[in-house]
Amino acid sequence: VPEPMTTASNLLICIPPFRKCSRFDLVLFYAFDKIFASANWPSCLFFVVDRWGIIASLKQAYGIYGAQEGDSVTYPKKIDLHIHSTVSDGTDTPAEILAFVKEAGIELFALADHDAIKGCRLIRECLTEGDPQFVTGAEFSCRDEDGQYHILGYRYDPEAAPVQDLVARAHGIRMNKVRARLEMLESEFGFTFPEEEIKKLLARDNPGKPHIANLMAKYGYAPSKDVAMKEYLNKLRVRKGYIRPEEAISAILASGGIPVLAHPSYGNGDQLILGEDMDRRLRTLKEFGLRGVEAFYSGFTARLIRDMLAFADRYDLLVTAGSDYHGRNKLVGLGETGLEPGTEYPERLCRFLDEITP
Repeated sequence: VPEPMTTASNLLICIPPFRKCSRFDLVLFYAFDKIFASANWPSCLFFVVDRWGIIASLKQAYGIYGAQEGDSVTYPKKIDLHIHSTVSDGTDTPAEILAFVKEAGIELFALADHDAIKGCRLIRECLTEGDPQFVTGAEFSCRDEDGQYHILGYRYDPEAAPVQDLVARAHGIRMNKVRARLEMLESEFGFTFPEEEIKKLLARDNPGKPHIANLMAKYGYAPSKDVAMKEYLNKLRVRKGYIRPEEAISAILASGGIPVLAHPSYGNGDQLILGEDMDRRLRTLKEFGLRGVEAFYSGFTARLIRDMLAFADRYDLLVTAGSDYHGRNKLVGLGETGLEPGTEYPERLCRFLDEITP
């Protein structure tokens, strides 16, 4: 590095504040050093420059993200940022999820239970040195005049009041819907369940349609869980309040998190959202503060993935990848995110990983 950047004092002052230091950073260091030297300013002002975030802003302005040539940064080879446990409608406990994640060779994962953050606390208690990297997550069911949305939240502070209030409100709405669905199944179809089964259902952390569907199959009201969902539960119109997407996005942001639209092309039931409808949704959600889209998803075709990557470029959104693993409740394996093994991560996924990893 040219003078005067070769002095130990300058290097010690400049480099420590950075998590990663690329060639681009060193060029900026050198440029600022020249400016400060010509103005007879002390070199310690480099520290102030970084603290102000000027260099980070310049990198963002020029679209420089992720690992650059000459960087020593390596990203996890296998990730899964959308996993459900028994805290919502998965069949594996948080401790089992951690064990299965390790078995699958996943290096970075996030638990994203429906309207719940309890599972993230439980996983954190299980983590030991050498375990895969873990990121707090959650998936909030939302609705407005245009339909249904699932908003993922990542890297939030689980102790923050906004996200805790959001979880409490979402849980209340969910419990009201469960009771309403049970009443409708009885009044419209004559389906009833033993009192002990009802108590067990309502005692769960976050009961939902899959749990009711399993009961229907168990007591012979439907040949399978899938049929119970499609032919009965998805046709029941339950209106017991809902969280609006802007409310979920606002709470996630206020808790230091990153709001992301889950499986964007899938709406309510079999609804497929494409083209102008998707464009309108993303434009609105971006105004609310949405920061990313789940472009890589187990249920997406290659065409849907390409479309979502293009929308991410259009609206300057981060990109995530998730399987939506539910254990035995869904025929999707851990790590099945749509990212092919050995695929070079797109820039916007690298940007997301930069933000969520230390």
